[in-house]
Amino acid sequence: MDTKELLKEALQLRPVERLRLIELLTKSLDKPNPIIEQIWAEEAEKRYEALKAGKVKTIPLNEIVQKYK
Repeated sequence: MDTKELLKEALQLRPVERLRLIELLTKSLDKPNPIIEQIWAEEAEKRYEALKAGKVKTIPLNEIVQKYK
């Protein structure tokens, strides 16, 4: 079955079924890269440790909101 035939078939589905198909197709393209996931996990751990050790200054949310209004 080629793409045009597949589209023709998909358009026969009810809207909710088409939406579910879109979700499944999108999810199939969004595969996490284990190397990048590991790098981010390590970075998050470093940032958390720096926060616990008092090496970084936190900014209250209301100050950030006021700054960017």
